[in-house]
Amino acid sequence: MFNHIVLFKLKDFQNDQQKTEASEQICRALLELKEKITELKYLEVGSNYEPNGPSFDISLITRFEAKEDFLTYRDHPEHLKVVSLVRENTVDRAVVDYME
Repeated sequence: MFNHIVLFKLKDFQNDQQKTEASEQICRALLELKEKITELKYLEVGSNYEPNGPSFDISLITRFEAKEDFLTYRDHPEHLKVVSLVRENTVDRAVVDYME
């Protein structure tokens, strides 16, 4: 299995409601990828329980049968749409990719 783990830090918003709405929109868009990209074998998305903490705000855990399947996912048009949404609303990310 090829594992791809990403953490996202949301940008500063005018208020907590806007931040929560952005987080929910990103999480929904990420979750919808499971139905759109067949190479994606496992997907888990989570929001940090402490919305104003110093840590990252959203986590993404994905698994693929092979690195080639991840590359297909990475370049898939549906994934690229979500990438645009994420970039509009985040200031930082951390990524770890590894084989099991």
